[in-house]
Amino acid sequence: MEVILVPAFADNYIYVLRDAASGKVGVVDPGDAAPVQAELDRRGWSLTHIFLTHHHDDHIGGAAALKERYRASVVGARADAHRIPGMDVALSDGDRTVFGEQTARVFAVPGHTSGHIAFWFEAAETLFSGDTLFSLGCGRLFEGTAAQMWDSLQSLRALTDQTRVYCGHEYTQSNGRFALTVDPANAALHQRMEEVAELRERNRPTLPTTIGMERRTNPFLRADDPGVQAAIGMDGAPPVEVFAELRRRKDHFRG
Repeated sequence: MEVILVPAFADNYIYVLRDAASGKVGVVDPGDAAPVQAELDRRGWSLTHIFLTHHHDDHIGGAAALKERYRASVVGARADAHRIPGMDVALSDGDRTVFGEQTARVFAVPGHTSGHIAFWFEAAETLFSGDTLFSLGCGRLFEGTAAQMWDSLQSLRALTDQTRVYCGHEYTQSNGRFALTVDPANAALHQRMEEVAELRERNRPTLPTTIGMERRTNPFLRADDPGVQAAIGMDGAPPVEVFAELRRRKDHFRG
């Protein structure tokens, strides 16, 4: 499955997908229709599927126009059916949806929003995590609780090391600056930040990351790690409490 990153707004990524075997073309979280249309026109492709992870406008703002133009099928969370206009396929946790020769498993991952879902294309080992799991970070808790988000992140953390992670925003460098304050002894994190700095100096995306990389470097997946707990003075605390403290600190971080 081919995945093409399409930048939008200040720091969003929209993803155009193509299943080579069937020729089906999808898009994930099209907050703006114009750059998607331009990419499709450039490649001579027609859109068949629109995958939406959550209801925020910077992720769904272009969906209606793309659906009208291409007669594409809109795929989203059943729990968000009242907030996502024109949904054709409504999915819940554990459901599967077919995209050409590919099949995606749906994970309900509440926390950032109450109805947030993620799409994991198992054969392609590719995850579209929206604003739940970021490279070196996680989403703010706008509609959910720390306990919900910690559970959501644990479900994604359990995927294969090789799973490529495509998230909603280019936040890696700023997330990493915070991560170093709560996991300063992590050699893998320091190495990752050197790679990120080089990519951003060349105006290159830092995505995709992988689940394996995030397990080693993302403090929000490591709330049960003794090193992270010790670094923030919470040795032996319940991981959900450590996670909540990490999220609180990130919300106030100005580094």
